[in-house]
Amino acid sequence: MTDGSNLVLRRLDAADYHKGFLQLLGQLSVVGDVSEEQFQSRFSELSGNPDYYTVVIEDQGASKIVATASLIVERKFLRSCGKCGHIEDVVVADSYRGKKLGQRVLAALTDTAKEAGCYKIILDCSEDNAPFYEKCGLSRKEIQMVKYLAT
Repeated sequence: MTDGSNLVLRRLDAADYHKGFLQLLGQLSVVGDVSEEQFQSRFSELSGNPDYYTVVIEDQGASKIVATASLIVERKFLRSCGKCGHIEDVVVADSYRGKKLGQRVLAALTDTAKEAGCYKIILDCSEDNAPFYEKCGLSRKEIQMVKYLAT
């Protein structure tokens, strides 16, 4: 790992396929087999969507993505046709944890949500991760429910 001056926060780029982006996501959940063609197709689809933002932190010295998170803006009828930001897929590489990179990606997406006109941001997390998100200014509210669908 290089020193902190080589850690740059930016939007996801098509070239990040070759910088370990999917391997980083694999530290969070199952990624599956994603070819470069599939990655580029999904990247193209999402980069053209004004309601979808993925940020990364790249260790430029290692040409490696070491942190990421995404913001999806939901357009609602509630709150006078307001917008709600959903933060997803927050992960920092194991060897880079403890350097406040998670806080950096969350702060960037919080600013993006404000700029997009969101009245709130929400996310789901494990009980173990709740203290981290509370430190980032989020608070506990209600519970999470899930139903996985066969695909």
